[in-house]
Amino acid sequence: MRCFYFRSLSNYLYAPFGQHSLFLHAFDTACSATIKVASTGLRKAHVCYSCFPHQTAARNSASHCSVNKIQNKLFFFPSFQVNEGSQLLLSACLSCDGCLSDDENVKISQQSLEEVKHVLALNKKCDASKYKVLVASICPQSLPFFAVKFGMEVTEAAHKLCSFLKGLGVHYVFDTNLASGFSILECQKEFIQRYRRKHHDSHALPMFTSSCPGWIRYSERVLGSLVTPHICTARSPQQIMGCLVKDFFCKQQKLSPDKIYHMLVAPCFDKKLEAVREDFYNSLLEARDVDCVLTSGEIFGLMEQRRVSVDELDSVPLDHVLGDSGDAVLMRHEGRVSEGFLEHVFKYAAKELFGLDVHEITYKNHRNRDFQEVTLERDGETLLQFAAVYGFRNIQTLVHRMRKGRVPYQLVEVLSCPGGCISGRGQAETMAGRLDKNLIQQMEEVYSSLPVHLPEVTPALHTLYHDWLQGQDSPQANMLLHTQYKSQIQSQTQPPHMQW
Repeated sequence: MRCFYFRSLSNYLYAPFGQHSLFLHAFDTACSATIKVASTGLRKAHVCYSCFPHQTAARNSASHCSVNKIQNKLFFFPSFQVNEGSQLLLSACLSCDGCLSDDENVKISQQSLEEVKHVLALNKKCDASKYKVLVASICPQSLPFFAVKFGMEVTEAAHKLCSFLKGLGVHYVFDTNLASGFSILECQKEFIQRYRRKHHDSHALPMFTSSCPGWIRYSERVLGSLVTPHICTARSPQQIMGCLVKDFFCKQQKLSPDKIYHMLVAPCFDKKLEAVREDFYNSLLEARDVDCVLTSGEIFGLMEQRRVSVDELDSVPLDHVLGDSGDAVLMRHEGRVSEGFLEHVFKYAAKELFGLDVHEITYKNHRNRDFQEVTLERDGETLLQFAAVYGFRNIQTLVHRMRKGRVPYQLVEVLSCPGGCISGRGQAETMAGRLDKNLIQQMEEVYSSLPVHLPEVTPALHTLYHDWLQGQDSPQANMLLHTQYKSQIQSQTQPPHMQW
């Protein structure tokens, strides 16, 4: 039996197929579904769908996106009919990838190891016109994966990973903590502004976090104006890191942005979709803020392919974006296993709005471990109520309440992966397409061992606000640290009979 891996929004689907039929397995939190579709004439399997005979007709039609496929009662492939009363798994819907245009498919195909190898190969030819300085940025949620896989503490694992990447031909290796700090600070500031205008702006609250590209894409393509005005405009840590590299670092190195190839290592496949957004492309320089996203699993797979012995790798400290000498100290922000937006904003808002110092946050499970609430009370009065909602199963509960106007929260930290970023499918999944719970537990323990550092007291951030952005509220800061999310729905997205 042959098999292929079908990568897509918030899912990494394992699909074994025989001669006559294809089975796609979509997993979302605790539930799963198996959908059988015809595969007559299937020659190969690839995310661009060029192997399917209906591909051309589907692409040429006005309704080839996944949303319109559902509206026209077509799901995955035209041979599969969605009838009245059918119940579809949301994760399966998003797995279709039919919402990707041909242009997006081409861009996604460039988010690969092959593309990185191509850039490295061009550098070795010593053609000055095509030579690029390679920069790799590593997400803090990826480092625990390598620590567990290497069998060492996280700092040493980061040094070994840095050694491997530089051995490939990468010139600089950064972590993305500074970018995360920027994103958190801008999110805090925006929340306070929204809270203070809540009485005359119906879209001010609740505010939804914007760091998860799977959630953002679903909001723009499916939920539309119900949700998009509520999404925080602060760029994600990934894209702020892109600005740091392609703007600040480029100027520091006296290079044009198109002369730097920026690769980011992340725990999630969805980050590839974020990197190809038009918002983050400079048409004048023909350069993206992030040129390529590779998952932790892809990097580790390359190490295995090359039979790299971790013990034989040198210990090479990560570089500093500011060019400082010495080892970059690895830190994390507050929060369970993600960037910690909820905790940072909660404590900041408690102090800024009500003069209360919050030292410890107590989470209360609402439905499960991936739907939790945090409440600030004074004299029996509820002042703030935030929620952390992870996984599309819980997101659907949130959306259902939103439609009925029953969301009591001022801020919701939304992530499409159950368990948060550290459980991203690009590093936490087995070859059989299921989450590796033992690996996730170990990664959570490693991540928790990192020291917590508050962005408010990070000297490098204050230096960058002053020297790079000309102040915290400057036009430059607004342009490079913020973006806009808008509805991309062209018609009604979900027929009345459709249920998730």
